[in-house]
Amino acid sequence: MENEDIATEAPEADASAAPEAPLGELVEILMAGGPVVAILVGMSLAALALVLAKAWQFAVAQPGRRQEIDSAVAQFRAGDVAGARATISVAKGVMTVPVVSAIEALATGRSPAQARADSFRLASDQLEALRGYMRPLEVIASLAPLLGLFGTVLGMIAAFAALEAAGSQVDPAILSGGIWEALLTTAVGLAVAIPTVAAVNWFERRIERCEHHLESALTALFAADAAMPDTARPVMVAAAE
Repeated sequence: MENEDIATEAPEADASAAPEAPLGELVEILMAGGPVVAILVGMSLAALALVLAKAWQFAVAQPGRRQEIDSAVAQFRAGDVAGARATISVAKGVMTVPVVSAIEALATGRSPAQARADSFRLASDQLEALRGYMRPLEVIASLAPLLGLFGTVLGMIAAFAALEAAGSQVDPAILSGGIWEALLTTAVGLAVAIPTVAAVNWFERRIERCEHHLESALTALFAADAAMPDTARPVMVAAAE
């Protein structure tokens, strides 16, 4: 009976220890890469933190939200300034700030030139805020594969130096072991760079679309104001107030 209990309990012990083995092997492999792999691991953690911060920033800023902006611009172009002001006042997202400024400035009779300058300045400020922390991500995406290649070169130098030191008693394991450890840094560098490049391009595309939509909305507003007859402006301003 005791032997049967031991036999039944042994698989449970092996099952609990099994998940730890791959983790231990992974740690050993990364340690074999030396200080270059340690630097790349640190860069990967920094890139992950930056990507999460940017994702949170975009979720709060909502740069893709433009339904209310399109509605407000359409109302303004149709002459319904009061409706445009009401629509844009409840809009959310980073894109609404310069559009609100433009509509309010034009509705209250301010100089179109001054209103245009202020609105595009606000748009530039909002877009610059969205581009925050993009440069560190770009640096990580660029340096990670270069660091991996640098580690590979150092590893190959060490492998061939060990091969030379062995003299006539050459062991193929010396060369093969040094080569796979050298190539490890390149693999880690690419593993860090590939998702970072993908994230950078996704964020940049979102910013480019936001910039295009903002420019389109502001241009439409000021074009509609320029085409508006002078006799209609006082009536529309009064209706808006």
